[in-house]
Amino acid sequence: MTLLLLVIIYLAFISLGLPDSLLGAAWPVMHLDIGVPLETGGVLSMTAAVGTVVSSLASGKVIKRFGTGKVTVVSCLMTAMALLGFYFAPSILWMVLFTIPLGLGAGAVDTALNNYVALHYKAHHMSWLHSFWGVGATLGPIIMALFIAGKNGWRGGYLTIAVIQMILVVILLLSLPLWRRVSKEQHAESVDTEALVSSTTDNDLSQVKPLQIKGVKFAMLTFLFYCGVETSVGLWGSSFLVNVKELPAAVAAQWVSFYWGGLTVGRFLTGFITFKMSNRNLIRSGQIIAFVGGALLLLPLPSIVSLVGFVMIGLGLAPIFPCMLHETPARFGKTHSQTIMGYQMATAYTGSTLMPPLLGFIASYTTIAIFPFFIAIYIGIMLLSTERLNSITK
Repeated sequence: MTLLLLVIIYLAFISLGLPDSLLGAAWPVMHLDIGVPLETGGVLSMTAAVGTVVSSLASGKVIKRFGTGKVTVVSCLMTAMALLGFYFAPSILWMVLFTIPLGLGAGAVDTALNNYVALHYKAHHMSWLHSFWGVGATLGPIIMALFIAGKNGWRGGYLTIAVIQMILVVILLLSLPLWRRVSKEQHAESVDTEALVSSTTDNDLSQVKPLQIKGVKFAMLTFLFYCGVETSVGLWGSSFLVNVKELPAAVAAQWVSFYWGGLTVGRFLTGFITFKMSNRNLIRSGQIIAFVGGALLLLPLPSIVSLVGFVMIGLGLAPIFPCMLHETPARFGKTHSQTIMGYQMATAYTGSTLMPPLLGFIASYTTIAIFPFFIAIYIGIMLLSTERLNSITK
């Protein structure tokens, strides 16, 4: 039963990754079709991000009241209906409207499933869970590209992803009794001793507000800068390679895809490495590898070294996010883990939303050559935050 539920959670994370990369893949065609400027895509992205942050912050109370299974079903239904809305949307105003439930649904299901896996499964499952998100994020543009090249256009791509999401909603709805049964078994057996802290610690923290627990703010700061690095590299990497390293645009895009590939493959490999290394050592090692990768982009070396740098950043970032999430109950107790998980996801999405535009804004007044400096600084702050967190929660 536990294994069957885990498969369902993996499927849910593939579906969570599918819509995340759709807008970027379709927008060059979409904005022409609906007659809006290219930069309007930022409005949709920001709207989705705000919805995601709001639902992440509220997830603790919502999940405590309704349960992980029901929240996951409703969230996926919201996402499916929002994608269907994009298929029918006649104007940009309707798209902005449908982006609100898209963000709310994504934030709620992301937070719910991350905390559930952190509490009830071992560290390697968390890493594999996020590699399945990478599978979805990779498949989304591929599906969209097939429809853009055909007669159905981008609307056909959104319709297809919406149908896939609806199928998942049906599967999740049928699995609700399974969630309840597995939760009872897991609670009775306490199978994951790595994730659950002692009841004494939880009792000590039960009367403390989550934000007052020592180390929580440093954990949130780590997530802020982690997502700042991840999305900044994905957004501005090609521009850096084209304008500074003077690579053709097609080659630059391919090199950045190796970065995403390193991130996805790295998380899959991390699942096996967790059998030999602790979460904390994996996080530290990943940050050091990513920092070295960022340093390679700074050096005046042949262009091929930049490819190595991008791959190293991807591989280095791979274990950080899932291992940080899995450490949440162990560091702060399971009593407040759901609420703290929501805070962490909210700051993560805030980093994804604000830090790449900040880099772009400064680059527009200076040069995109500042890109590797910002990446190195972001990684450095992230490393200092986690080391401080480790010393507090040791």
